[in-house]
Amino acid sequence: MQPTRVIGLMSGTSVDGIDAALVDITGTDIDLQVELLAGETYPYPPQLRDRILAICAGEAISMAELAEIDNAIALVFAEAAQNIQVGNTPATLIGSHGQTVYHLPPDKSQQNPPSIGYSLQLGRGTVIANQTNITTISNFRVADIAVGGHGAPLVSRVDAYLLSHDQQFSCIQNIGGIGNVTYIPPRSDNWLTKILAWDTGPGNSLLDLAVQEFSNGAKNYDHNGEWASAGNPCLPLVEKWLKQDYFHLPPPKSTGRELFGVNYLRQCLQDSQAYDLSRADILATITELTANSIVNSYCNFLQRMPDRVLLCGGGSRNFYLKNRLQLLLGKVTVLTTDDVGISAAFKEAIAFAVLAYWRQLGIPGNLPVATGANQEVLLGEVHQVQV
Repeated sequence: MQPTRVIGLMSGTSVDGIDAALVDITGTDIDLQVELLAGETYPYPPQLRDRILAICAGEAISMAELAEIDNAIALVFAEAAQNIQVGNTPATLIGSHGQTVYHLPPDKSQQNPPSIGYSLQLGRGTVIANQTNITTISNFRVADIAVGGHGAPLVSRVDAYLLSHDQQFSCIQNIGGIGNVTYIPPRSDNWLTKILAWDTGPGNSLLDLAVQEFSNGAKNYDHNGEWASAGNPCLPLVEKWLKQDYFHLPPPKSTGRELFGVNYLRQCLQDSQAYDLSRADILATITELTANSIVNSYCNFLQRMPDRVLLCGGGSRNFYLKNRLQLLLGKVTVLTTDDVGISAAFKEAIAFAVLAYWRQLGIPGNLPVATGANQEVLLGEVHQVQV
Protein backbone atom coordinates (compact mmCIF):
# COMPACT_ATOMS: atom_id res chain seq x y z
CA MET A 1 0.00 0.00 0.00
CA GLN A 2 1.32 3.41 -1.00
CA PRO A 3 1.62 5.66 2.09
CA THR A 4 -0.31 8.90 2.42
CA ARG A 5 1.88 11.89 3.24
CA VAL A 6 0.23 14.09 5.87
CA ILE A 7 1.21 17.10 7.94
CA GLY A 8 -0.01 17.29 11.54
CA LEU A 9 -0.13 20.71 13.20
CA MET A 10 -0.66 21.21 16.91
CA SER A 11 -0.28 23.90 19.55
CA GLY A 12 -1.27 22.90 23.06
CA THR A 13 -2.29 24.73 26.19
CA SER A 14 1.33 25.67 26.94
CA VAL A 15 1.23 27.87 23.79
CA ASP A 16 4.91 27.08 23.22
CA GLY A 17 4.59 27.23 19.45
CA ILE A 18 3.32 25.17 16.53
CA ASP A 19 4.46 21.55 16.49
CA ALA A 20 4.60 20.36 12.89
CA ALA A 21 5.05 16.72 11.92
CA LEU A 22 5.46 15.44 8.35
CA VAL A 23 4.52 11.76 8.28
CA ASP A 24 3.83 8.86 5.94
CA ILE A 25 0.81 6.83 7.05
CA THR A 26 -0.34 3.35 6.03
CA GLY A 27 -2.98 0.99 7.42
CA THR A 28 -6.17 1.94 9.21
CA ASP A 29 -6.41 0.46 12.73
CA ILE A 30 -4.37 -2.33 14.28
CA ASP A 31 -2.15 -2.28 11.18
CA LEU A 32 -1.68 1.50 11.42
CA GLN A 33 1.90 2.57 10.81
CA VAL A 34 3.38 6.05 10.92
CA GLU A 35 6.83 7.14 9.79
CA LEU A 36 7.98 10.55 11.02
CA LEU A 37 9.89 12.23 8.19
CA ALA A 38 10.37 15.62 9.81
CA GLY A 39 9.33 17.31 13.03
CA GLU A 40 9.86 20.90 14.12
CA THR A 41 8.42 23.39 16.60
CA TYR A 42 7.93 26.88 15.21
CA PRO A 43 7.62 29.55 17.93
CA TYR A 44 4.79 32.02 17.79
CA PRO A 45 5.75 35.65 17.22
CA PRO A 46 6.08 36.96 20.80
CA GLN A 47 3.29 39.52 20.49
CA LEU A 48 0.86 36.91 19.13
CA ARG A 49 1.78 34.47 21.91
CA ASP A 50 1.14 37.15 24.51
CA ARG A 51 -2.29 37.86 23.02
CA ILE A 52 -3.19 34.14 22.99
CA LEU A 53 -2.16 33.73 26.62
CA ALA A 54 -4.18 36.79 27.60
CA ILE A 55 -7.29 35.35 25.93
CA CYS A 56 -6.71 32.00 27.61
CA ALA A 57 -6.50 33.86 30.92
CA GLY A 58 -9.97 35.32 30.32
CA GLU A 59 -9.14 38.79 28.96
CA ALA A 60 -12.11 40.32 27.18
CA ILE A 61 -11.59 41.16 23.51
CA SER A 62 -13.81 42.45 20.71
CA MET A 63 -15.05 40.31 17.84
CA ALA A 64 -12.78 42.32 15.53
CA GLU A 65 -9.75 41.38 17.67
CA LEU A 66 -10.87 37.74 17.75
CA ALA A 67 -11.10 37.67 13.95
CA GLU A 68 -7.67 39.27 13.63
CA ILE A 69 -6.06 36.73 15.99
CA ASP A 70 -7.89 33.82 14.33
CA ASN A 71 -6.42 34.83 10.97
CA ALA A 72 -2.95 35.49 12.43
CA ILE A 73 -2.86 32.00 13.96
CA ALA A 74 -3.99 30.43 10.68
CA LEU A 75 -1.19 32.19 8.82
CA VAL A 76 1.56 31.02 11.19
CA PHE A 77 0.13 27.48 11.07
CA ALA A 78 0.20 27.63 7.27
CA GLU A 79 3.78 28.88 7.35
CA ALA A 80 4.75 25.97 9.62
CA ALA A 81 3.16 23.53 7.16
CA GLN A 82 5.10 25.05 4.28
CA ASN A 83 8.40 25.04 6.17
CA ILE A 84 8.18 21.42 7.35
CA GLN A 85 7.96 20.25 3.72
CA VAL A 86 11.19 21.92 2.60
CA GLY A 87 13.49 19.25 1.20
CA ASN A 88 10.72 16.61 1.19
CA THR A 89 8.09 15.42 -1.25
CA PRO A 90 5.02 17.58 -0.56
CA ALA A 91 2.12 16.35 1.57
CA THR A 92 -1.37 15.81 0.18
CA LEU A 93 -3.25 16.46 3.43
CA ILE A 94 -2.98 18.60 6.55
CA GLY A 95 -4.55 17.90 9.93
CA SER A 96 -4.55 21.07 12.04
CA HIS A 97 -5.70 21.06 15.65
CA GLY A 98 -5.37 24.83 15.90
CA GLN A 99 -4.92 26.75 19.13
CA THR A 100 -7.36 26.14 21.98
CA VAL A 101 -8.34 29.39 23.69
CA TYR A 102 -11.43 28.19 25.57
CA HIS A 103 -12.70 24.83 26.78
CA LEU A 104 -15.95 24.21 28.65
CA PRO A 105 -16.69 20.56 29.55
CA PRO A 106 -20.31 19.37 29.56
CA ASP A 107 -21.99 19.13 32.95
CA LYS A 108 -23.18 15.52 33.02
CA SER A 109 -25.38 16.23 36.06
CA GLN A 110 -27.55 18.57 33.99
CA GLN A 111 -30.14 16.52 32.13
CA ASN A 112 -32.99 18.82 31.12
CA PRO A 113 -31.96 20.50 28.94
CA PRO A 114 -28.78 18.46 28.51
CA SER A 115 -25.50 20.27 29.04
CA ILE A 116 -23.41 20.58 25.87
CA GLY A 117 -19.73 21.36 26.13
CA TYR A 118 -17.87 23.92 24.07
CA SER A 119 -14.29 24.14 22.84
CA LEU A 120 -12.81 26.86 20.66
CA GLN A 121 -9.70 26.37 18.54
CA LEU A 122 -8.43 29.32 16.51
CA GLY A 123 -6.54 29.08 13.21
CA ARG A 124 -9.04 28.66 10.38
CA GLY A 125 -8.57 25.55 8.29
CA THR A 126 -9.84 27.22 5.13
CA VAL A 127 -7.06 29.82 5.36
CA ILE A 128 -4.43 27.12 5.90
CA ALA A 129 -5.75 25.16 2.90
CA ASN A 130 -5.56 28.11 0.56
CA GLN A 131 -2.21 29.37 1.83
CA THR A 132 -0.62 25.94 1.37
CA ASN A 133 -2.70 24.67 -1.56
CA ILE A 134 -3.28 21.46 0.44
CA THR A 135 -6.62 20.05 1.63
CA THR A 136 -6.82 20.81 5.35
CA ILE A 137 -8.93 19.18 8.04
CA SER A 138 -9.46 21.17 11.23
CA ASN A 139 -11.90 21.80 14.10
CA PHE A 140 -11.70 18.21 15.31
CA ARG A 141 -13.34 18.55 18.72
CA VAL A 142 -16.79 19.86 17.82
CA ALA A 143 -18.21 16.63 16.37
CA ASP A 144 -17.45 14.68 19.55
CA ILE A 145 -18.89 17.48 21.70
CA ALA A 146 -22.09 17.54 19.61
CA VAL A 147 -22.80 13.89 20.56
CA GLY A 148 -22.30 14.46 24.28
CA GLY A 149 -18.53 14.11 24.56
CA HIS A 150 -15.91 16.35 26.09
CA GLY A 151 -13.99 16.64 22.83
CA ALA A 152 -11.02 15.54 24.97
CA PRO A 153 -8.82 13.61 25.35
CA LEU A 154 -9.13 13.27 21.60
CA VAL A 155 -6.11 11.18 20.59
CA SER A 156 -6.90 8.03 22.58
CA ARG A 157 -7.87 6.00 19.52
CA VAL A 158 -4.57 6.90 17.88
CA ASP A 159 -2.72 5.98 21.09
CA ALA A 160 -4.51 2.63 21.15
CA TYR A 161 -3.46 1.61 17.65
CA LEU A 162 0.09 2.97 17.77
CA LEU A 163 1.10 2.24 21.38
CA SER A 164 -0.87 -0.75 22.67
CA HIS A 165 0.91 -3.96 23.70
CA ASP A 166 0.02 -7.66 23.39
CA GLN A 167 0.60 -8.36 27.08
CA GLN A 168 1.13 -5.15 29.06
CA PHE A 169 -1.26 -2.59 30.52
CA SER A 170 -0.07 0.84 29.38
CA CYS A 171 -0.70 4.44 30.36
CA ILE A 172 0.13 6.94 27.65
CA GLN A 173 0.66 10.11 29.69
CA ASN A 174 0.85 13.36 27.78
CA ILE A 175 2.20 16.27 29.80
CA GLY A 176 1.49 19.48 27.95
CA GLY A 177 0.00 22.52 29.61
CA ILE A 178 -2.67 20.12 30.84
CA GLY A 179 -1.92 16.44 31.48
CA ASN A 180 -4.00 13.70 29.90
CA VAL A 181 -3.78 9.94 29.98
CA THR A 182 -4.97 7.02 27.87
CA TYR A 183 -5.09 3.71 29.77
CA ILE A 184 -4.79 0.80 27.35
CA PRO A 185 -5.23 -2.87 28.32
CA PRO A 186 -3.44 -5.62 26.38
CA ARG A 187 -4.88 -6.30 22.94
CA SER A 188 -7.54 -8.99 23.31
CA ASP A 189 -11.29 -9.41 22.78
CA ASN A 190 -13.14 -6.08 23.12
CA TRP A 191 -9.96 -4.36 24.32
CA LEU A 192 -10.97 -1.03 22.78
CA THR A 193 -14.08 -0.89 24.98
CA LYS A 194 -11.89 -1.25 28.09
CA ILE A 195 -9.76 1.82 27.38
CA LEU A 196 -10.06 4.74 29.77
CA ALA A 197 -8.90 8.31 29.25
CA TRP A 198 -9.15 11.65 31.00
CA ASP A 199 -7.37 14.91 31.67
CA THR A 200 -5.32 14.35 34.82
CA GLY A 201 -5.04 18.06 35.68
CA PRO A 202 -2.16 20.54 35.42
CA GLY A 203 0.82 19.47 33.39
CA ASN A 204 3.18 22.35 32.69
CA SER A 205 0.61 25.16 32.91
CA LEU A 206 1.18 26.22 36.51
CA LEU A 207 4.93 25.56 36.34
CA ASP A 208 5.36 27.70 33.24
CA LEU A 209 3.31 30.56 34.68
CA ALA A 210 5.30 30.47 37.92
CA VAL A 211 8.66 30.43 36.09
CA GLN A 212 7.57 33.38 33.95
CA GLU A 213 6.58 35.32 37.06
CA PHE A 214 9.67 34.42 39.11
CA SER A 215 12.01 35.29 36.21
CA ASN A 216 10.14 38.51 35.29
CA GLY A 217 9.43 37.03 31.87
CA ALA A 218 13.03 36.08 31.12
CA LYS A 219 12.13 32.35 31.09
CA ASN A 220 9.05 30.56 29.79
CA TYR A 221 9.67 27.18 31.44
CA ASP A 222 11.94 25.33 33.86
CA HIS A 223 14.53 23.64 31.63
CA ASN A 224 14.89 19.98 32.69
CA GLY A 225 13.24 20.93 35.98
CA GLU A 226 16.58 22.33 37.14
CA TRP A 227 15.11 25.23 39.14
CA ALA A 228 12.53 23.03 40.87
CA SER A 229 15.13 20.34 41.61
CA ALA A 230 17.04 22.88 43.73
CA GLY A 231 14.05 23.19 46.09
CA ASN A 232 12.08 20.99 48.44
CA PRO A 233 8.36 20.28 47.92
CA CYS A 234 5.98 21.33 50.69
CA LEU A 235 3.84 18.22 51.08
CA PRO A 236 1.12 19.83 53.27
CA LEU A 237 0.49 22.30 50.43
CA VAL A 238 0.32 19.49 47.88
CA GLU A 239 -2.23 17.67 50.05
CA LYS A 240 -4.30 20.85 50.31
CA TRP A 241 -4.24 21.50 46.55
CA LEU A 242 -5.18 17.88 45.78
CA LYS A 243 -8.49 18.45 47.56
CA GLN A 244 -9.61 20.50 44.56
CA ASP A 245 -12.92 19.07 43.27
CA TYR A 246 -11.64 18.30 39.77
CA PHE A 247 -9.19 15.68 40.99
CA HIS A 248 -12.03 13.66 42.52
CA LEU A 249 -14.41 13.68 39.54
CA PRO A 250 -14.57 10.27 37.84
CA PRO A 251 -13.64 10.06 34.14
CA PRO A 252 -14.45 10.81 31.43
CA LYS A 253 -13.49 14.38 32.27
CA SER A 254 -11.54 17.28 30.80
CA THR A 255 -10.16 20.58 31.95
CA GLY A 256 -7.97 23.47 30.80
CA ARG A 257 -6.39 26.79 31.67
CA GLU A 258 -9.86 28.00 32.64
CA LEU A 259 -9.28 26.07 35.88
CA PHE A 260 -5.53 25.46 36.10
CA GLY A 261 -4.36 28.88 34.96
CA VAL A 262 -3.45 32.30 36.29
CA ASN A 263 -6.09 32.47 39.02
CA TYR A 264 -5.20 29.00 40.31
CA LEU A 265 -1.52 29.95 40.44
CA ARG A 266 -2.39 33.14 42.34
CA GLN A 267 -4.12 31.00 44.98
CA CYS A 268 -1.14 28.62 45.11
CA LEU A 269 1.26 31.50 45.67
CA GLN A 270 -0.99 32.95 48.34
CA ASP A 271 -1.18 29.57 50.09
CA SER A 272 2.60 29.23 50.00
CA GLN A 273 3.12 32.43 52.00
CA ALA A 274 2.29 30.59 55.22
CA TYR A 275 5.29 28.25 54.75
CA ASP A 276 8.18 30.68 54.08
CA LEU A 277 9.15 28.91 50.86
CA SER A 278 11.85 29.91 48.40
CA ARG A 279 11.01 30.22 44.72
CA ALA A 280 12.72 26.87 44.09
CA ASP A 281 10.62 25.32 46.87
CA ILE A 282 7.43 26.66 45.26
CA LEU A 283 8.41 25.25 41.86
CA ALA A 284 9.24 21.91 43.48
CA THR A 285 5.84 21.95 45.21
CA ILE A 286 3.96 22.74 41.99
CA THR A 287 5.91 19.97 40.23
CA GLU A 288 4.90 17.63 43.05
CA LEU A 289 1.25 18.61 42.49
CA THR A 290 1.52 17.63 38.82
CA ALA A 291 3.22 14.31 39.66
CA ASN A 292 0.81 13.45 42.47
CA SER A 293 -2.28 14.42 40.48
CA ILE A 294 -1.20 11.99 37.75
CA VAL A 295 -0.36 9.08 40.04
CA ASN A 296 -3.36 9.61 42.34
CA SER A 297 -5.69 9.52 39.37
CA TYR A 298 -4.27 6.13 38.37
CA CYS A 299 -4.79 4.84 41.91
CA ASN A 300 -8.32 6.23 42.12
CA PHE A 301 -9.72 5.41 38.70
CA LEU A 302 -7.94 2.30 37.44
CA GLN A 303 -8.84 -1.23 38.51
CA ARG A 304 -5.15 -2.12 38.30
CA MET A 305 -1.98 -0.09 37.88
CA PRO A 306 -0.25 -0.13 34.50
CA ASP A 307 2.84 -2.17 33.76
CA ARG A 308 4.38 0.80 32.00
CA VAL A 309 3.84 4.55 31.63
CA LEU A 310 4.89 6.15 28.35
CA LEU A 311 5.41 9.91 28.67
CA CYS A 312 5.09 12.42 25.84
CA GLY A 313 4.70 16.16 25.46
CA GLY A 314 6.95 18.90 26.79
CA GLY A 315 6.80 17.58 30.34
CA SER A 316 8.44 14.32 29.25
CA ARG A 317 11.67 16.33 28.90
CA ASN A 318 11.47 17.59 32.50
CA PHE A 319 13.91 15.20 34.20
CA TYR A 320 12.92 16.28 37.69
CA LEU A 321 9.22 15.68 37.02
CA LYS A 322 9.99 12.33 35.37
CA ASN A 323 12.05 11.26 38.38
CA ARG A 324 9.26 12.27 40.78
CA LEU A 325 6.79 10.21 38.75
CA GLN A 326 9.09 7.18 38.79
CA LEU A 327 9.51 7.46 42.55
CA LEU A 328 5.77 7.71 43.15
CA LEU A 329 4.98 4.85 40.74
CA GLY A 330 7.47 2.46 42.31
CA LYS A 331 7.87 -0.69 40.24
CA VAL A 332 5.91 0.66 37.26
CA THR A 333 8.28 1.29 34.34
CA VAL A 334 8.38 4.94 33.28
CA LEU A 335 9.59 5.56 29.72
CA THR A 336 8.86 8.04 26.97
CA THR A 337 7.14 7.19 23.70
CA ASP A 338 10.55 7.72 22.07
CA ASP A 339 11.54 4.42 23.67
CA VAL A 340 8.87 2.57 21.68
CA GLY A 341 9.33 4.34 18.36
CA ILE A 342 6.92 7.30 18.50
CA SER A 343 8.38 10.78 18.96
CA ALA A 344 7.51 12.12 22.41
CA ALA A 345 7.97 15.69 21.21
CA PHE A 346 5.66 15.33 18.21
CA LYS A 347 3.23 12.59 19.22
CA GLU A 348 0.28 14.99 19.46
CA ALA A 349 1.01 16.51 16.05
CA ILE A 350 1.35 12.99 14.64
CA ALA A 351 -2.01 12.10 16.18
CA PHE A 352 -3.78 14.94 14.37
CA ALA A 353 -2.18 13.86 11.12
CA VAL A 354 -3.71 10.42 11.73
CA LEU A 355 -7.10 11.91 12.63
CA ALA A 356 -7.08 13.86 9.36
CA TYR A 357 -6.11 10.69 7.47
CA TRP A 358 -9.00 8.80 9.09
CA ARG A 359 -11.41 11.64 8.29
CA GLN A 360 -10.44 11.47 4.63
CA LEU A 361 -11.03 7.71 4.66
CA GLY A 362 -14.39 8.06 6.44
CA ILE A 363 -13.18 6.36 9.62
CA PRO A 364 -14.46 7.63 13.01
CA GLY A 365 -11.71 9.21 15.07
CA ASN A 366 -13.17 9.49 18.56
CA LEU A 367 -13.31 6.83 21.25
CA PRO A 368 -16.57 7.22 23.22
CA VAL A 369 -15.23 5.43 26.30
CA ALA A 370 -12.52 8.11 26.42
CA THR A 371 -14.50 11.27 25.71
CA GLY A 372 -17.94 10.34 27.06
CA ALA A 373 -19.57 10.73 23.64
CA ASN A 374 -22.74 8.81 22.81
CA GLN A 375 -21.34 7.34 19.60
CA GLU A 376 -18.40 7.16 17.24
CA VAL A 377 -18.27 10.04 14.76
CA LEU A 378 -16.11 11.42 11.98
CA LEU A 379 -13.87 14.14 13.38
CA GLY A 380 -12.84 17.32 11.62
CA GLU A 381 -14.14 19.73 9.02
CA VAL A 382 -12.74 19.33 5.50
CA HIS A 383 -11.45 22.43 3.69
CA GLN A 384 -10.73 21.77 0.05
CA VAL A 385 -8.40 24.00 -1.90
CA GLN A 386 -10.33 26.60 -3.89
CA VAL A 387 -9.44 26.51 -7.60
